[in-house]
Amino acid sequence: MNVNLSETLGKIATMSVRQQLKTVVVVDDHDLIRVGICRLLTDVPDITLVGQASSGEEAISLVKDLSPDIVFMDIRMPGIGGLEATHRILARQPETKVIVVSAFNDKIYPATLLKAGAYGCINKNADTEEIETAVETILAGKIYVSPQLAQMLVVSGMTNNEKSPLSDLSQRELQIAELITSGKRANDVAEILNISPKTINTYKYRIYEKLSVTNDLELTLAAVKYGLVDPSEII
Repeated sequence: MNVNLSETLGKIATMSVRQQLKTVVVVDDHDLIRVGICRLLTDVPDITLVGQASSGEEAISLVKDLSPDIVFMDIRMPGIGGLEATHRILARQPETKVIVVSAFNDKIYPATLLKAGAYGCINKNADTEEIETAVETILAGKIYVSPQLAQMLVVSGMTNNEKSPLSDLSQRELQIAELITSGKRANDVAEILNISPKTINTYKYRIYEKLSVTNDLELTLAAVKYGLVDPSEII
């Protein structure tokens, strides 16, 4: 009888611990960065890693199946990328907390994703302490942005004469601009985003107008200038 009671209490205690644990999915197309974040997460208390993804499409499927509490989301990935993946995940599962994993030159993306519903943004070189702080902050219902990136966003917002014209693009326009500058044709972009090529072209010329460019080459140069595209990624 005592043994059964002990086993029962043990099961209750185990269930209690599991209920307190928060589940996490990490999304990044670079194996080293993804594995590195996963390793750092093992040192963060009260969370458990339940999955990894290397693309936006894979992330959407994984989140749908696992319903994690938190998703660490890379921005620049092949396919639909982190921007669209975040948009689709939050549209389906708004209770999921997305933390953007950003490089220092990605100022325009974190601002856009925070507006789209992401709960935080950390640098790719964040340590365990910062990751733990980010997790604790968003689980408390607050926004977390890494100090360095927060400073960059504030400065860029306050310096009007250096304001990036990319900030005038909508979330969809920004995403299409990135896909075009990565070498995708209108038909390719349409297939990735599941909208018609005609709609893509409408968006494209709206982007041209906002950025004061006249063709894809000028758009690419503008994207490099304002940090949407890494120069090393241009073929």
